[in-house]
Amino acid sequence: MPSIKNFSGRALARWATAAFLLAMILTLAQPLTALRAGADSGVAKLESLEIVTPTGPHAFLVEVMRTEAGRERGLMYRRAMAQDRGMLFDFGVEQPIQMWMKNTYLPLDMIFISRSGKVVGVAENAEPLSETIIPSGAPAYGVLELNAGAAAKIGVKIGDSVRHAMFAP
Repeated sequence: MPSIKNFSGRALARWATAAFLLAMILTLAQPLTALRAGADSGVAKLESLEIVTPTGPHAFLVEVMRTEAGRERGLMYRRAMAQDRGMLFDFGVEQPIQMWMKNTYLPLDMIFISRSGKVVGVAENAEPLSETIIPSGAPAYGVLELNAGAAAKIGVKIGDSVRHAMFAP
């Protein structure tokens, strides 16, 4: 087995540089992965959600934001989201809710949902990066964010049902 004295100064410098770069990559990768995942724990855990409209049931996989920090971050800084995905915000109490699109690059539809799982408001095609306030229009328990156009595509209207463990049956 070669000892460290058998390495030339140049080889040792290359190994040290490579080790430093690897350490930097690993150090930077962890926060970037957490930012991309967007979940409270840094790892996206997807939950099933179904929206029932006159056109039938429509299934989505959603990340659920249950903490204040998670709700504040939401989909900020994301550049893409699969068509069958979304983000569900759990506010824990039914109340008037105001959202905005600050630091959010994706155009989104926002579906405001009561504690009983009924749609109480829909805001379609929210403008990316806007600080314009988007009100729920009625007290809501949660907000579902989907890619812009999804609400129109499946025909979401006030009074439709959303099925998820967060909402009372």
